[in-house]
Amino acid sequence: MHVWKFGGTSVGKPERMHSIRQLITSDDIRKVVVLSALSGTTNALLAIGESLKANNDADANQQIDTLKAHYDGFIQDLYKTSTGLQAGKQIIDNEFSFIRSLTRIKPFTLKQEKELVAEGELLSTQMFQAYLNEEGISSTLLPALEFMRIDADNEPELDYTEQRLAEILSQHEDKQILVTQGFICRNPRGEVDNLKRGGSDYTASLIGGAIRAEEIQIWTDIDGMHNNDPRIVKKTFPIRELTFDEAAELAYFGAKILHPSTITPAKMKGVPVRLKNTMDPEAPGTLIADRTSNQVFKAVAAKDGITALYIHSTRMLNAYGFLRRIFEIFEKYKTPVDLIATSEVSVSVTIDNTANVQPLMDELRTFCDLEEPDYEQTIVCIVGNFSADNPGIASQVLKALEGIPIRMISYGGTEHNISLLMHSRYKADALNALNDGLFNLNE
Repeated sequence: MHVWKFGGTSVGKPERMHSIRQLITSDDIRKVVVLSALSGTTNALLAIGESLKANNDADANQQIDTLKAHYDGFIQDLYKTSTGLQAGKQIIDNEFSFIRSLTRIKPFTLKQEKELVAEGELLSTQMFQAYLNEEGISSTLLPALEFMRIDADNEPELDYTEQRLAEILSQHEDKQILVTQGFICRNPRGEVDNLKRGGSDYTASLIGGAIRAEEIQIWTDIDGMHNNDPRIVKKTFPIRELTFDEAAELAYFGAKILHPSTITPAKMKGVPVRLKNTMDPEAPGTLIADRTSNQVFKAVAAKDGITALYIHSTRMLNAYGFLRRIFEIFEKYKTPVDLIATSEVSVSVTIDNTANVQPLMDELRTFCDLEEPDYEQTIVCIVGNFSADNPGIASQVLKALEGIPIRMISYGGTEHNISLLMHSRYKADALNALNDGLFNLNE
């Protein structure tokens, strides 16, 4: 069995849903098909929620009318028969009736907001399933709220998902296509919740791991993960193979095609992940698995919104326990660290979450000296095969970046990552310089 996930742009138009139907029925492989909300829907639902939180019911109802009109028009081109169109209308009427019911709940809380946002996936999957029924495809709908659950720390309950999916799938052994929602889940209180933005990739990986799928395919509008950011660098190319660890590094440090959490469940269960392009289905895409090519430099990614903190021990020498005390404070304030550079008496770290940075710094000052933080920083991450026995890796990277000020370097933590910190104003220059210097694209 395969798990195939399609994002918002892949289902954003009726003709694209038609194309997805052709893709998923082009072979005899049984599939779980994970869908995101139609493109633009999640943002529209969040805007409705903002209006309701501001007690601006008039704006909220107008926004609901606009969104419903979009869906009413959408189904006119999605379905070909009066029976199909009637099924689509019933779905839209039911879900928008629920959306309107949320406008009458005062105050409008986070609980209602999560129920509201979940409507995007509930709409897209039901509409698509009705379309498959119209086409006579052997299929059924698997409600994600029946098997996807997070714990008190907002982490997926893998054992629960595995057990529930086994029970549910056993009831539908005669179905070839099983459609379900990405992103949405329940929390420990049984309320509707979600896996955060981009969580449909995560859903697909969690399902793929739970059912020990033969392969997980993530379908987007680009032909695999590229070696650099194509929005900034002109001459990029798709990477054919990556290891799980390489892909995880690239996703975390800014490769937008893949949600950072996606790799973990697939890696745990040894399920390959393939990134494919709905606009060019014949393109090979990128395969993420245990194996990889021997290419030294694989790809470059960049992560913005970074803040650098510079921490110095007041004891100067033999400051044992210094690092422990520092990271206990980061743990206390739930602030993850991206990069770290150390000497015996100084530590430089980067963070991307500054929500608690002021109380964190105040507590550090009780036993440390702090320099003024550097804001508006970017981490540029170079991923590849950087074995300790492979000489000249760092020199090639630094030579490519000659003339660009670098504030921090992290190298040696793994055999596949070199990360550098710089001011965000140098990001574009750095990505282009690395493309020219490491991938020989100007030859």
